[in-house]
Amino acid sequence: MKESNTEGIASHCGPESCGWVGNGPSEALTGEPDRPGIEPRKRIAVSDADPLFVEGRQHDARRDGECGVGSAGSETRSMSGRRSIGKREARNVSCMNAGSRGELQGDTSAKNAFRESDDCIVPKKVPNKPKAKAAGAEVPEERRSAKRNPREQSTGRAQNRETVEQELNRIREAVRRGSEKRLTTLWHHVYSKATLREAYWKLNPKSSPGVDGQTWQEYGEDFEERIARLSERLKRMGHRPLPVRRTYVPKDGGKKERPIGVPALEDKIVERSLAMVLEVVYEEEFVNFSYGFCTGRRPQQALDALYMGIVCRKVNWVLDADLSGYFDTIDHDWLIRMIEHRIADKRVVRYIIRCLKAGIVEDGYWRLVSRGSPQGGCLSPLLANIFLHYVLDVWVKKWRKTKANGDVIIIRYADDFVVGFQYKGEADKFFSELVARLNKFGLKLNTEKTRLIEFGRFAERNRRNRGEGKPETFDFLGFTHICGKDRRGKFQLKRKTIGKRMRRKLASLKIEMSKRWHLSIPAMGRWLGRVLNGYFNYFGVPGNFRALKAFRQAVIRLWRHWVIRKSQRSKGTFSRMYRLADRWLPRASIRQRYPSTRLSV
Repeated sequence: MKESNTEGIASHCGPESCGWVGNGPSEALTGEPDRPGIEPRKRIAVSDADPLFVEGRQHDARRDGECGVGSAGSETRSMSGRRSIGKREARNVSCMNAGSRGELQGDTSAKNAFRESDDCIVPKKVPNKPKAKAAGAEVPEERRSAKRNPREQSTGRAQNRETVEQELNRIREAVRRGSEKRLTTLWHHVYSKATLREAYWKLNPKSSPGVDGQTWQEYGEDFEERIARLSERLKRMGHRPLPVRRTYVPKDGGKKERPIGVPALEDKIVERSLAMVLEVVYEEEFVNFSYGFCTGRRPQQALDALYMGIVCRKVNWVLDADLSGYFDTIDHDWLIRMIEHRIADKRVVRYIIRCLKAGIVEDGYWRLVSRGSPQGGCLSPLLANIFLHYVLDVWVKKWRKTKANGDVIIIRYADDFVVGFQYKGEADKFFSELVARLNKFGLKLNTEKTRLIEFGRFAERNRRNRGEGKPETFDFLGFTHICGKDRRGKFQLKRKTIGKRMRRKLASLKIEMSKRWHLSIPAMGRWLGRVLNGYFNYFGVPGNFRALKAFRQAVIRLWRHWVIRKSQRSKGTFSRMYRLADRWLPRASIRQRYPSTRLSV
């Protein structure tokens, strides 16, 4: 079946998309007959349109046989160094070559081979059998490819918060796929501008400045330029952390002081960025009974797990353990070896070493520290958790499987952990081996707070048979845990607020109220209402209603004292204060249900 000679007429916009044309204009310009071979690209000018000068594009020049119509009606080639492209609705060009088309009839692959990148050109299919082709078999006609949306990228091109989440998700997937493999390329995620920008916004704007004296607000004045310079320094490993400013905060009601390290602001940004990346890696490594400084885990979950373990498992002995000065006794060499067990990126390890060796500044003097991770930095909690994961968690998990015959439970939050045992012999054996295990890594138990007590559903009966008193109690995460009974006389684990914790909270609240003499009574009532709501949300567990009511009553007395001092007249009567409390302060209530009810399936 013959094809018409008019099939090659260009009917689309723009002569630059025409692949090959026949005799006539092209032969008149070059003096040579047209051929389907590849010729050097040349430039033409299309008139009757607004000029647009473009250089360096894919179709920057004209192919062989392309023609243009000048202003005088003659077909000429442009001799300028640039090409002038008209509007999209360019003049259609009709160029045909019947003889050449007769040679390429039924096969346009050679004609369109040099412009296969053009999406709208699809070569014709040829018959599979040469005899059928010679017999004049009909060949499918050309057609445009189907219209479709461009393929979307898996990640966004803009450096924003969504991009950071996508990068962290890719790291998380890689960790899940190869749980035994070491990660080799993580540093580029740390110095990414998007990650650094996200780390900056996660910092506390009211935090104290470090040794450089730079605040969060001052750094944000020229934010983008500072982030770009910081990213460039991190990329070539040219950023070195400044020494940490050492300060102290009261501990245990003011009897002791806790050392706190305050890094410089840029060091906080880098540490937060590095922590964001490492948290994704180690959240798959940490065991289920570790709740401190873990993404998505809260102290309430640790308390619920301890409640269910004591009530539902065969627990008769409890080891309440606490490490002595844990953050100040972390061995740097062991910590680096533990990090290298999972992280193979030498740049990440090198920067962590720089942070540990930066030293501290106290009273204007710098000194180097060989042990410990300064408490107060963004990276310190994660490093401390990694160290205790390999020292304690992995060891306990193996010990429970290989050496324990009875039930053994463990709940750890940071450096505080509680271990429950069914048999006292196993509890004594575990305690002795635990001391040896901690000594190997330079850690020690706090002898004043570490105790092995008889506790559980049968503790009261066993002690009564031996002629001893009530079972001892232990403190964990702000609650005193007590062996009690419900109305039916069955065992019930009761929890109430630690007395020292409540007194410490009231003392700090009194100091904060003294800083707000300028507030009006409604403003102070709204602020105290928010404080009580937060307190009730955490301590509002079943069985703790009396402690909640006592705390609210103490807050009312503090408010009454504040009103008398503010007005300097005795207008703070209790009847008036109770009216104000009923209006602005929430009533004491149990905000949480029993873990056995909430966690039941």
